[in-house]
Parts: sequence; C-alpha cells; structure tokens
Amino acid sequence: MKIAVVGGGSTYTPELVDGFARLGGTVSELVLIDPAADRLDVVGGFAARIFRHHGHPGKVTWTTDLDAGVTDADAAVIQLRVGGQAARISDETFPLSCGCVGQETTGAGGLAKALRTVPVVLDVAERIRARAKPGAWIVDFTNPVGIVTRALLDAGHKAVGLCNVAIGFQRRFAALLGVDPSAVLLDHVGLNHLTWERAAYVDGVDRLPGLLRDHLPELAAEVELDPAVLTTLGNVPSYYLSYFYAHDQHVRAAAGAPTRGQRVAEIEATLLEMYRDPALEEKPALLGERGGAYYSEAAVGLIAALHGHDPDGVHSVNVRNNGTLPFLDDRAVIEVSARAGHDGPAPLPVAPLAPDLAGLVAHVSGYEELALDAALRGGRNRVYRALLAHPLIAQHERAETLTDELLAAGARHLAWAR
Repeated sequence: MKIAVVGGGSTYTPELVDGFARLGGTVSELVLIDPAADRLDVVGGFAARIFRHHGHPGKVTWTTDLDAGVTDADAAVIQLRVGGQAARISDETFPLSCGCVGQETTGAGGLAKALRTVPVVLDVAERIRARAKPGAWIVDFTNPVGIVTRALLDAGHKAVGLCNVAIGFQRRFAALLGVDPSAVLLDHVGLNHLTWERAAYVDGVDRLPGLLRDHLPELAAEVELDPAVLTTLGNVPSYYLSYFYAHDQHVRAAAGAPTRGQRVAEIEATLLEMYRDPALEEKPALLGERGGAYYSEAAVGLIAALHGHDPDGVHSVNVRNNGTLPFLDDRAVIEVSARAGHDGPAPLPVAPLAPDLAGLVAHVSGYEELALDAALRGGRNRVYRALLAHPLIAQHERAETLTDELLAAGARHLAWAR
C-alpha cells in the first residue's frame, strides 16, 4: 500500500520511516510531503537509505506537491507543526507572564497551537479526500491531537488520532515486569495528553498495584510528580498531568529557563547535519531526544490494523466518545484502548472513572469544544471564552490578558488572527 506522510520534512520523520522499514512489510511506497524543499531533500534521502539498509522492497519518494503526493494513497499520516519551532517557543513563553504554564498543548499555549493548526489540517484533509483512494484513512499525529481529530471527524473525514504516551507506558511496564510488551494490556483512559493508566494486565492479572508498590519513586519521577499523587490516585498519570497536579512548580521552573522548543530547535539543526551524511543508514541516537518515543511502532501497528492485518491488536487512539464515557457528549473525542479493523477503532469496555478523574476529563473536554469553535470561527470572544473555560486559567483577569497575548503572538505566526 501507499502511505503519504504530510509534514514529511520533519527531523522526526526518520523515526516513522524506521518503523515502516522494520515492520511495515505491506508498504509499497512511502511518500514524504513538505513545502520546505531543502529540508525535505535531506530527510527524504536519509529515509531512502533507511529502507535500503533494512532491505525493504518498497520505495521512498518525496515531493513538495501535496496533491501529487497524496494521490492514490491508501493512508495518510498528518504530522504538521504550523509556524515551526518559532511558534512553539512563543506558545511556551507567553502564558508565563500571567503565571500560567507554558506548554505547547496545554493551556493557553495549546489553544494558540490549535487556532493556527486546525484550519491548515482541514485544508490538507480535504485534498486527501479528493485524491487518495476511496476510504483512505487519515492518521493524525498533529497536536493538539484531541482537538484536531475532533475537527477532522466533525468534517466527515475517516480519521483517527494517535499519541505515543500509552505505548511508552506499555514498554516501560513490560521492562519492569520482564515480559514482552505485547503481553501488557493497559487500561488507558482520558483525553489526549490527559490520560491515566489504571491497570496493566498480563495474562488477565492486573500488575499495576505491584508496579506502584515496587517502583513508586522511579515511576513518579518519570511523570514528574510526587509519589503521593500516584499513591492517592492508585494509578499512573500521563506526564502531561504534571502540568495540572504540579502547575505552579512548572511555572517556577520555567522562569528564565530555555524552553523545550529551543532545545528541540538545537537538536533539529544537529540532526539535519547528521542526515546529510550519505553514509548514515540508521536513525541516530540523538533522535531519541527529539521526543515521540515509539511513535513509529504505534503508527505502523495502527495502520496495519485499519487495513485488516492485525485484528487482535490493541491500540491507544483518539476516537469519538459514542457513550464510552457516559458523562461526555457522544461527539467528544476521547483517548482509550481499542481494537481496530477496516471499520475503524472499537474502544474496549471502560470501567467508570473515579469522580476526580471524571471531573477533570469533563472540564477539559468542555474547553476543547470551545477551543475548536474558536479555531473554526475565530473572534476574540471565542478565544476568551475557551481560555476562561480551561481549568488552568479559569479566571476573568487571566483569560482577558492571555487572550490579548495570544492574539498578539498569533499575529506573528498565522493569518487567521484578527
């Protein structure tokens, strides 16, 4: 099958390519699409060498022409960063002046990212629908994944959102338990970047209580939380939840410190130089610092399942709620474990969420609905209302100031600001 990668000039693309080279035996063509021609040539050339190194019979091509690249594709992966690292650095810094966390998918920074990203992704998706094979799946890895996936589904696209958080936990728990990752079935539930691992089943037995007992300090450190949080919850929160449970600590730590975006920009410059080396045929270790660990395995597995090649596999995906969490609207997008086939992902049964988890999920889901409305229809009042609804902001004075800050920052990075 032909797989199109929109945003294929990213320095992270070789991670995805490596996954298809090792695991994607049914891929006949992998086409990388990106408007940045110079960067794309470097990444594309390296991607082709990765395929050859692994002896994969498929071909790797690349183009700046979106319409040509997605023509006759069986599936398309969208991994865009509208505005590049400069916009990301802005997202990570402007909220700090109001005492709010600066992070590219959480809070005001995440809203800024959604506003400039949703319209672009919807335009890309329409062109995919017009030119890809009928019924081609869109796999969204573009943040904020939950909001972007809802935009795609609301527009009638055959889409599913993907995040690498769950597969990272699966691999970590498997290593601690001394079992193969495929033996670990997670009870993974919540919203994108707002999830908890409530159980880790091996042969039908929940091993998470033992993991929390025997490895509490290291698990807490990995998610940047005090061990008491994990003990009280009785689960392992995503590390993104540290922005909620330890919000002020993050704000203090960010004062005067380089942002994650600045560090990633440095890594990207180095990676591009490495990719230019014609002798390089394997992804360098430095790529692991770029983020998105195990994304390739998650993407390859999901695309294979959507095409009927892995009917028993379980994947953590962003899908319509459709009654899975009864306290949310059916049209909301949630992140849960699911089995996938030609008809799409089917969530596994989900036990009721505890009141504190359910309350936070409902609160953030409400914000996400307002954020999408702001991204689609624009207007200062919609931006303000979404910020006022966010649990990390939720105060008039902060929301007012952050609205002005966001719109000012947006004017430098996107055409929609008005």
